[in-house]
Amino acid sequence: MPELSRFLGIIVYMYFNDHNPPHFHVEYGEYEASITISNLSLLEGDLPSRILGYVIEWSSLHKQELMEDWNMIQTVGKYFKIKPLV
Repeated sequence: MPELSRFLGIIVYMYFNDHNPPHFHVEYGEYEASITISNLSLLEGDLPSRILGYVIEWSSLHKQELMEDWNMIQTVGKYFKIKPLV
């Protein structure tokens, strides 16, 4: 499970050979969620609204990098770290 980024107690990662649509996973304490890359909507799970806001802000800044990581993880099993939200 490649960890792409970590900030403000939020961990962002993707799974190898994961199902479509392209998405990423988020953990924050006991909360877990999946976010679609195309429209940055909540696919599954739950996050506190403040944390979801941070995740959406971060992912909107890194949408292209997230899609590139999705494609690389699914095809060649490699990925690049993405800068955290500062």
